[in-house]
Amino acid sequence: MGVPLTDKAKQYLEAKGFAHIATINKDGSPQVSPVWIEHDGTRVIVNSEDKRLKVQNLRRNPHVSLSIQNVENPYEYIEIRGKVVEITPEGGFEGIDRLAKKYIGQDKYPWNQPEDVRVQIKIEPTRIVGA
Repeated sequence: MGVPLTDKAKQYLEAKGFAHIATINKDGSPQVSPVWIEHDGTRVIVNSEDKRLKVQNLRRNPHVSLSIQNVENPYEYIEIRGKVVEITPEGGFEGIDRLAKKYIGQDKYPWNQPEDVRVQIKIEPTRIVGA
């Protein structure tokens, strides 16, 4: 069962700080990568290309952890543990454009390629630490 996003967690998710998302590889080893993030009020949303390892890992094992630093004080952070409840291409390109505006001030994500399939990864928080 999920837990609600706290006000502090929402502040971190709305700031320009990157999150580091941890997933589990097929062999059981951890995989971590920096990602842009947003939320819809109840779920954390990560946007990625469908071909990325983190997406493959999350389809196989939906358990995930995100670490997000305070952009003004890197000694403060929160961790959001959760479970992926949906991976969908619906809204993928619109989502990456929203994140490009947030993170780099551009209306369109400049690095899309014609063959890209963008997906939105929707994460239901199950535990929030530090918030």
